[in-house]
Parts: sequence; structure tokens; C-alpha cells
Amino acid sequence: MLPIRVIFDLDDTLYLERDFARSGFAAAGDWLHRELNIPGLAETCQRIFTAGRRSRVFNEALELLRVEADPALVDLLVDIYRTHEPTIALTADAARYLACRPRDFLAGLITDGPSGTQQAKVRALGLERALDFIVYTDALGHGYGKPHPRAFELVEAWAAPYGLPLAYVADNPSKDFVTPRERGWWTVQLDRPERVNHFTAPSAAHEAHTRITSLDELDACLDDLQSASGSIRTTSHRHAGALVAFR
Repeated sequence: MLPIRVIFDLDDTLYLERDFARSGFAAAGDWLHRELNIPGLAETCQRIFTAGRRSRVFNEALELLRVEADPALVDLLVDIYRTHEPTIALTADAARYLACRPRDFLAGLITDGPSGTQQAKVRALGLERALDFIVYTDALGHGYGKPHPRAFELVEAWAAPYGLPLAYVADNPSKDFVTPRERGWWTVQLDRPERVNHFTAPSAAHEAHTRITSLDELDACLDDLQSASGSIRTTSHRHAGALVAFR
């Protein structure tokens, strides 16, 4: 198979987002217990989250604990959740895939979300050492999250000297695949059973080329895609002027 530069999404692709939620609830709960002597927040938030309610979790948890959900307190808990140093780990298949890659295999990351939060996740997962190019779309400015093409353009500029095709591996067909497909990338949906959200593609153009449930399947999947097409269009667009991270 012709070598392919593989670019990953982060949340529910290289680690499980539910683990970040658990870690964030624990951080907020520890603060509330330590500073205001109110126990039980983390466990209450986790029950709400597990039940599938993902908005106003701290408001609901405080009400269940019979604590006034003062907006300033809720904002503080949200800030602790977003800015804490998380206790998370790569999924087993992601750890295997990154550990076993050949020496000349270059990989990258495009991730949405508050840049400080995403950078903390990257640090906790050791991805600054494992990956070669990282784009935090939030750092590019308002409106540059996926599916905006800016992050993909930056990856293309980084990858262009190697003259190799690109593949994007992610989980959300509502935003992840439409732009790289338009730009000639391969797209692979990683459909983990343990993922937090179950997304529906709004149109056929938003679907990935193929779907897997584990990164253990990725290399064979890319082999199959290349064999079926006979060739892969390489990209050579060059753009500059954004906040990205090189290894």
C-alpha cells in the first residue's frame, strides 16, 4: 500500500470522552467538598451524565444536592471542569496503533473544543510526543471549527513536501468528513461502541468512505480503500498563518 498520512480526531477517537467527563466531575466535586464542605457532586453529575443528560449537568446536580444553583457557582464549576488536568488514557487500540507505527509514519491531529481543554487532554495522553502535527481549531479564531476548511488546509501545507495522500479518522459524520472528502482525503469513521454521542450524517456527502469500530482495523481498511480505487489523489495546497503544534 502507498503510505498515507493519517490525521486523527481526538474525542472518542483516541480516548473515550466519558473518561474526561468523569475526571472533570471529580475535579469539580473535590473543589466543592474542600471549599464549601458539600460532598457528592461528582457522583451525582456522573449519574446524570450516564443517564444521557449532557446539558446543565452542574445545575441539575446542585439541585439534587439541595444546593442553590447560583450562576456564579455553576460558572466556577464549569471552569474547573474545563481547565483541570485530566486523568485520561488512550484507548488500548489507539495505544497499540501509535506504538507500532513505523519510524517513517507521520501522523497528526485536528481537534475542536476549547483550546486549553484540548491541550490538557493532549498532554495527559502523551500525544505531543506521539504525533507530529496538531491543529487546535479553537486557536484559529471564532468560526474555524470543523467543517471549516482552515484546519485541513494547514495539514495539507504540512504534508505537501512528503507528496503522500491523507486520511482523516474521526467519529462525527455531522462535521468531520464532508470537508476532507471534498478535498480528496480518505475518511474513516471510528464508530466505538463506548462513545458518548451517536451521530447521524445530515447527507450522503457527510458520510465517511468507510466505518470501523477499532483502530486495529485501520490499516486493513486503508488497504481496502486504496485497492478499490486504484489510486488516491494527493493534496498540495499550501496555507499559513495559524496556531499549530509541531513535534
